[in-house]
Amino acid sequence: MRLAAIVCVALSAAACSGCIVAPVGPYGAPAGVAYVGPTFAIPGPGYLWGYHAGFGWGWHHPQYGWYQRH
Repeated sequence: MRLAAIVCVALSAAACSGCIVAPVGPYGAPAGVAYVGPTFAIPGPGYLWGYHAGFGWGWHHPQYGWYQRH
């Protein structure tokens, strides 16, 4: 019974460990570029916060491209 409890706890910890760390994805900044967090709300569903060499940090959508705040 004690072994079953240990296995259950270990499996639960392993299953939840992937939820803690978010992947960087293809929109990560290159080495030497400081991270700048979002300063305004996400413009809509599907946008990801990322870095672009020409635009800097901003919201990007795979279909609509980079969001420019007006």
